[in-house]
Amino acid sequence: MAPIATQTATQPSNVLPNSFGNYKEQAAGAKSFNKKLEEEGASVKREDFTATIGTVLSGVQLSQLSDAGKDQLALFAAQRNVVVFRDQDFGDLPIEKAKEIGGYFGRHHIHPTSGAPPGHPEVHVVHRGADDRSGETLLETRNSTVAWHSDVTYEKQPPGTTFLYILDTPSTGGDTLFCNMVEAYRRLSPGFRERLHGLMAVHSGIEQADSAKARDSVLRREPVTSVHPLVRTHPATGDKALYINPQFTRYIVGYKKEESDNLLKFLYDHIAFGADFQARVKWAKGTVVVWDNRITTHSATLDWATGQRRHLARITPQAEEPYETPFEG
Repeated sequence: MAPIATQTATQPSNVLPNSFGNYKEQAAGAKSFNKKLEEEGASVKREDFTATIGTVLSGVQLSQLSDAGKDQLALFAAQRNVVVFRDQDFGDLPIEKAKEIGGYFGRHHIHPTSGAPPGHPEVHVVHRGADDRSGETLLETRNSTVAWHSDVTYEKQPPGTTFLYILDTPSTGGDTLFCNMVEAYRRLSPGFRERLHGLMAVHSGIEQADSAKARDSVLRREPVTSVHPLVRTHPATGDKALYINPQFTRYIVGYKKEESDNLLKFLYDHIAFGADFQARVKWAKGTVVVWDNRITTHSATLDWATGQRRHLARITPQAEEPYETPFEG
């Protein structure tokens, strides 16, 4: 098993962690991943969503990847943010096998407020039944159902390489949006980027827990908060990314409320308006999406006709504690 996210040691500011297996030494992750698939006999078709984010791969079964192939997949996801696999058998696998594949990439995260299959709390269920009218209710008080976030950033060790696979999907709609937070960081001016370095923000799971309590839903443990850098460094690529989201980030440490609110709002707007560094994934039977939660935000879209079910499952390996390296211009 690749030893990702098994330790929480603080990284020196000038050293990248060495807990990512052989794939961190590959200079061209996408190229070497394709080569590895060819060596293993896969006939792979690749189609990029855009130059900056997202790739669709067909002709390979995730369930058949060797350990070396999995290592290359992790780096490929770190470089492309989001990798979409079509015609997969993932949803038909025994649940223990699906957990085994995800567990290669790190310790399983157990969501504090999520429903899960009996006996398998590691599997996060994303489900809206045919009779669910919550989307309509939400739109009574909001103009949009879009809610950009990275998963459970309030944890001390939030997720890294993440798997989401479809079990049942509406006839149309219910797509998932993704945003490249590395590119969002790069779009800022050098002086602005420099000012963000060294800033820390509080991420909170309290509100999510309170919502679960109010619905008399699952609450496995008391909520936590964590303090993470606004700019996070990816340990395999060295890329820097904005690491904030309006779902869980509450305030910037050491800033007055008005200062924190205004800076965060600017960054949230920058992310939301960045259609040229975003991708939209349309679900279909057999689709599995793999993304790197360190450097990617996402949002579901509640835009399908009522009377249809949307059912997915997520396997969420934890990664290292977020850290940043010095500003480089």
